[in-house]
Amino acid sequence: MAIAISPKSSWHEKARESRRALKANFGWLIAAFALLLVADGRNTIALAAWLAPVCLLRIVRNGRALPGLATAYVVLVVARGIAFRGMVPIPGAFYYLFAVVSAGAALLPYIADRLLAKRLGPFFGTLVFPCTLVCTQFLYSQGPHGSWGSLAYTQAGNLPLLQLLSVTGLWGVTFLIGWFAAVANRALEPPRNLRPLAVFALVYLVVILAGGARLAFFPPSSPSVRVASLSPAEPQQPAFNDLNAIVAGRATSAQVSAFQNASAAVANDLLSRSALEASAGAKIIFWSETAVQVLAQDEPALLARGRELARTDHIYLGMTLGTWTPGAPKPLQNKLVLIEPDGNVAWQYLKAHPTPGPETAASVHTDGKLKWIDSPHGRTVGAICYDMDFPSLMAQAGSDRADIVISPAGDWRAIDPRHTEMASFRAIEQGFNLARQTHDGLSAAYDYEGHQLAHMDQYQAQELTMVAQLPTRGVRTLYTLLGNWLAWLCLAVLIVLVWLGFRSPVTLQQ
Repeated sequence: MAIAISPKSSWHEKARESRRALKANFGWLIAAFALLLVADGRNTIALAAWLAPVCLLRIVRNGRALPGLATAYVVLVVARGIAFRGMVPIPGAFYYLFAVVSAGAALLPYIADRLLAKRLGPFFGTLVFPCTLVCTQFLYSQGPHGSWGSLAYTQAGNLPLLQLLSVTGLWGVTFLIGWFAAVANRALEPPRNLRPLAVFALVYLVVILAGGARLAFFPPSSPSVRVASLSPAEPQQPAFNDLNAIVAGRATSAQVSAFQNASAAVANDLLSRSALEASAGAKIIFWSETAVQVLAQDEPALLARGRELARTDHIYLGMTLGTWTPGAPKPLQNKLVLIEPDGNVAWQYLKAHPTPGPETAASVHTDGKLKWIDSPHGRTVGAICYDMDFPSLMAQAGSDRADIVISPAGDWRAIDPRHTEMASFRAIEQGFNLARQTHDGLSAAYDYEGHQLAHMDQYQAQELTMVAQLPTRGVRTLYTLLGNWLAWLCLAVLIVLVWLGFRSPVTLQQ
């Protein structure tokens, strides 16, 4: 005999189930929020980046789907809004809109896991979350913000783990973080199954041992070259405040003259300090991003002085200029000019990826090609600041077999030291040695295994000069040869999992 259940009884049952889920989730909710505050952003704790997804995934898997996902989304919005404060150059209310939108993208792996994991069994179900996590972050990295937001960056400093970058790029580290969240949840759910967690532990152990072996048995062994990099002292700000009026053609002759005098003072300081570093034995010298703001009409005379210095002291000199052409539709050339020891200009490189916002609007368009030169100190490549956030662009350095990359940069306090740490990932991925000189941030030099060879943080240093001994030979990595193979593999696996999941007769608890 069939028993009819009234809609009212069904509603009460669902309400009781929601209350039970809320009670069960409360501890996970507190833990997830606390961990997300330090899992990424301004104050990152590496272990928290592994644990936060575990807690958030518990919330999504416990109880009914929509309440769990809605709770996870709210937690992500609030936590991201706090954790990334000041790091994203978006003003006012638009920053909170960023938190709302970015949290939606971050929720996608949790949605996929909720829809598919229970349909696929104890092992294959654990692959949904990490594969979706890799795919969403890989897709995001192809946009105008590059690899910003990748979970892999939270592991800066864990060199045995980060050697995986030389094989898989960011995606191997991202996959492991996501996979741990999935297998840990499988171990916590009835009926408990520890086999996926054991498989993960074995894979992680192999990764750490292999990374440790690379560090122990294959360290850089080539001769080194002394590299000096300089940031300008604080500019004469009142004169530079007139730059907008000068570019727009509204400035008086007195304002133009004051700007030129201030620009000349900065250039004089950098050239004299470069000469001192050359006399101390530096063979490669370069400046931080747009170290000298200069009008186009004054650039040739400034370059002539740099050419004379390079020729006199037999150095490679990287002059970084913000060259302005008043009245032009795109008035700014953010450039790195490399001068050879014979005084000739080897190349002028324009920043391929201007920072989104005013810089992008003002900057001259480039062909997006890195430039290099062979020297007694190895093949040297230049890339400017934000360029280093784009693994696809820096793959050119790997393909060109770069030995040394010099990277002028300019940051601000909220992204110090994260932005420089991000650049070091490119060195491990592509097998080059890196010197990054940063105005308003951390300057650092790394070898191709990620060892920090020198550093200078402008917020603590009194002398804005960094000197490093960089190896003169890089290496060819598997990631250089194979590219984003793991990201594409994750996409293929995810497609198969979706097909298998939705043809399964197993249904989710609603």
